Amino acid sequence: MKILIVSDTHRKDDHLKQVIKEQAPFDMLIHLGDIEGSELEIGDWVDEGCQLQIVMGNNDFFSTLEREVELEVEGHRILLTHGHYYNVSLGPEWLYQEAEERGCDIAMYGHTHRPYLGKRGNVTLLNPGSLSYPRQEGRKPSYMMMYIKEDGSVCYEQHFIS
Repeated sequence: MKILIVSDTHRKDDHLKQVIKEQAPFDMLIHLGDIEGSELEIGDWVDEGCQLQIVMGNNDFFSTLEREVELEVEGHRILLTHGHYYNVSLGPEWLYQEAEERGCDIAMYGHTHRPYLGKRGNVTLLNPGSLSYPRQEGRKPSYMMMYIKEDGSVCYEQHFIS
């Protein structure tokens, strides 16, 4: 299974459209919040049959999106959140703990606009960074690809746009 993971596009969708075109086809697109209304259009930008999972960010003021989503994908329990309720700007500790308490082996968040990939115990935690307003050194827009192989193993690729 091939999954595109993005966050913090803030309605500046040119990079998102570019990444969708370059990475297609994929089975699922996960957006981790601060989409600011583009959730109404994103389904038109992906291939038919692509699953969409989108959570609300702290700038999605009038959104009806869910604050968090838990899902099962190919034997993995995944927690999706924007992250601001877990104070991820101060560090990932609370989100690691929350994911572990919920029995999730993968948790994904945005909010910091900085890519992150780490593992503690049985929990892999990731942040794809921001496609619109990157804040890490070098400030390149970023996203992640996640691949779940037939044996259930998972690999991740961090990508940057020049």
